[in-house]
Amino acid sequence: MKISKEFYNGGIIFVAIGVYFLLMSALGFANVYYLRLLNIVFVFYGVNKTVQMNIAEGRTTFVHNSVSAMMTSIIGVVLSVVGLVIYSYMKGGDDYVQSLSKIFLFGGNPSVETYCICLLFEGVASSVIVTLFAMLYWNNRFTVD
Repeated sequence: MKISKEFYNGGIIFVAIGVYFLLMSALGFANVYYLRLLNIVFVFYGVNKTVQMNIAEGRTTFVHNSVSAMMTSIIGVVLSVVGLVIYSYMKGGDDYVQSLSKIFLFGGNPSVETYCICLLFEGVASSVIVTLFAMLYWNNRFTVD
């Protein structure tokens, strides 16, 4: 069974983000919040690779490529959030998430589920933005729909 390019590149996004955050944690940079924003580079890489693969296959319509790019980024985000849920429970559950919330996103005492649902919404919003940027970049290569 052949895996689709959206799942393949979404998996690349997931692995790259996972390795990046584990490396940041191992090197002691997990508290540097602006380094967390660099994960957008991995999402853009996966989305761009999907669009390049579509163009190489001769699929140059804007709508097809934008849907494919959006699916790629959403798959990467969903896999990353699922990975965060698993990692959070391995590191102590709600106590681990509360240590994250002090330095980044929340106040109060969020649970693992609350934290991850909020990150899912944030990830979907950033997926839309990355897809729009990628489509603007590739716009001159598409035929008129």
